[in-house]
Amino acid sequence: MQGESVLIVDDEKNIRLTLSRALETLGLKAETAAGGEEGLAKLKMQSFGLLLLDLRMPGMDGMEVLRQIRELRPDIRVIIITAYGTIKSAVEAIKLGAVDFIQKPFAPREIRELVLRIMDRDKIDEKKVADYATSMELAKRCIGERHFDSAVEHVRKAIFLNPSRPEAFNLMGALMEIRRDFDEARKHYRAATSLDPTYEPARKNLERITNYHREGGIILGEVRQDAEDSEKNAATAMGGKPDQRS
Repeated sequence: MQGESVLIVDDEKNIRLTLSRALETLGLKAETAAGGEEGLAKLKMQSFGLLLLDLRMPGMDGMEVLRQIRELRPDIRVIIITAYGTIKSAVEAIKLGAVDFIQKPFAPREIRELVLRIMDRDKIDEKKVADYATSMELAKRCIGERHFDSAVEHVRKAIFLNPSRPEAFNLMGALMEIRRDFDEARKHYRAATSLDPTYEPARKNLERITNYHREGGIILGEVRQDAEDSEKNAATAMGGKPDQRS
């Protein structure tokens, strides 16, 4: 990890500065871009191991940047930054391998912990996974690589190892939405809210998926719209910040 390059794409100067300083304390080399076009230009010229991407930016928004990045650099790890409780197209972001979300405002410690956890995923030995937390991290690694069937299996193992944690059920619900199995998605969101009625990501996901009337078209949830416009998922669909509610 030492010396690896990270690209920060955010239109807010103070956010870019805060993130750069936080990551440099980990020995990472931080480059910044003030918008989507600049970020894509830097990605074409330089190799980065991690991207921190704001979704709400003037001009080219973060979702379009993410789509193009997956053509340029399908291997790059991505952290989505958002200042909002919900975002459009979160399920689409997950489809593109963006499984880690962090919500503004955040402390430098929080971003360092998240980055370290993402980096450590590469070291996981799949054959030796025997606990809930590592199973969840391995599932997220698979999502980042867009191996969704494998991700489902690892989340199932996490649920088996600790059926009292709502995060795993919520993650399974999101994966079922990607499969367009909305009945299974609702079942897992309900399980998460039953375990913890205060767990906001699952509560929002369940509310969204049950409040729409589903018919025809390409949908995520139960709203008849184009695929890109229909995906209204929680910014923290994966559970947001580690061990925190969004």
